Parts: sequence; C-alpha cells; structure tokens
Amino acid sequence: MELRIRGEQAVLAGPGGEHAREVDPRRLAIGAELAQALHEWARVASAVARSDSDVDVAGSVVSQRGRQLAARLAAVMGTEVRFVDPVTGVETVVEPPRRPDQPARARTREEPTPWLTGLTVSVFAAAVVVVAMLALATTLARETSVWLALIAALVVTGGVAPSLWLGRKVPILRWAVYGAGGGLALAWIGVLATVF
Repeated sequence: MELRIRGEQAVLAGPGGEHAREVDPRRLAIGAELAQALHEWARVASAVARSDSDVDVAGSVVSQRGRQLAARLAAVMGTEVRFVDPVTGVETVVEPPRRPDQPARARTREEPTPWLTGLTVSVFAAAVVVVAMLALATTLARETSVWLALIAALVVTGGVAPSLWLGRKVPILRWAVYGAGGGLALAWIGVLATVF
C-alpha cells in the first residue's frame, strides 16, 4: 500500500505503481481519527510545498508527521506502507509492528550446520571420556575392589549427567556434549566388562 497526496487530500493506493487505484482513507476501516489526521497532514504538506519561504523547519515537521502517520497506518492495516516524502521526495517503506503471537521473520539466512567440525569434536570428546572412565574403573578394580570401581563409575556418571543434559542445546558446546554422552555410554560397556 502506498500513501500519496493528490491536491490537498491524502489517498491510499494499492500495488501497481502510478496507475494503481487510489482510495480516500475515509472509505477504509482505519478509523475516523486516522483518516482525518491523514487529510490534515496532506493539506499542511501541500501548503508547505507551495510556499516560497524557507521550508527547512516546516518541511522536517511535515516529513516526521508523515512517517508517524505511515507507521500508524501500517499498524492498523497490518501491511507495509510505502511513503514518499512530499518535501524531500525520499521513499520509505514502513513495516507493520510484529504481533506477539507472530514469529519474527528471519532477516538473514541461518548458518549451515558444521557437521565435519562438530563430529570431529564429538569423536574427540567421546574418546577422552571412554579412556578416562576405563582408566578409573580398571585401576580401582585392580588396586581395591570391583564394587568400588562400579560405585566410582556410577558417581562419575551421576555427576556428569546434569551438565550434559543442560548443555545439549547450547549451539557450540552441544557437539562436545553429544560426544561425551556417547563416550559415557560406550565406557559403561567397558566398565561392566572390567567389573564382571
């Protein structure tokens, strides 16, 4: 939708450029107050454009008011409004405000998932966890008792599990978390083989 001035009246035009059908704002369901404000702004803008005196201050007020009215119109209509400043000729596109129940539109393309790097980190983390758990279980089983090795493996697993659960959705850390979780599961196979 485009906000224009024809003579001393504000008009709204749909898509189609200069040949689009123009509609009086009073005919739309935007509220009488907003329609009246648009027409008052158009009259002032026309008067400023016709005046021969210095229009810097008046022109900036007209431009600012036009942007405000375009923003109100975008909010009421729920669509973007193109606004061509009658003083400077600069075109501005005003987006409607986002409603809380609407998801935000992505402005940028999401980055691709770094599979190669992520899987490398996961394999390394899994290897470190497997070696550490097997070293602990083997040493305790050989030097003390198999039950102490089993209890120590349970304590380590219980201590690490909450951290792994919390880190599973953190963008970069999740790769190490996935690897450590997989390594913990593989290490339990070795722990049970060592103990029994």
